[in-house]
Amino acid sequence: MEIILLVVGSTQEKYINDGLQLYSNRLSKYSKFKIVSVLNSDKLNGFVKKGDRFILLDERGYSLSSIGMANQFQKWMNSGPKRLIFAIGDPYGFNKLSYEKSDDIMSLGPMTFTHDMARLIFLEQLYRSWTILKGEPYHHE
Repeated sequence: MEIILLVVGSTQEKYINDGLQLYSNRLSKYSKFKIVSVLNSDKLNGFVKKGDRFILLDERGYSLSSIGMANQFQKWMNSGPKRLIFAIGDPYGFNKLSYEKSDDIMSLGPMTFTHDMARLIFLEQLYRSWTILKGEPYHHE
């Protein structure tokens, strides 16, 4: 299974790009992973294919603890999608069709982050989920 972080536009800050590269490399130990950037939020919907699981990262979604995310992540993987796609929209969010096509809507929490920061925070949590599921010592309770 391939895991994709689907984003609108490029990452602006070098330090964020460095962090994304760090966690992308770490994630490659567990699964095929890539970040895909599209020009605008209308292009998000065309990227999703039959057999994908499409999860929007949106302030209106439900939020989870790190352990809760790991458990949800395991459930998504067990459901057998060809690709697990997590999407971060543009500064205005997602269009109506994205909400309709989504399989889940998850929030990174009640605080507001820049889109660049949301990318990095999500990747760190995705990596943390893998380490929790594998019983590795990265996450401390």
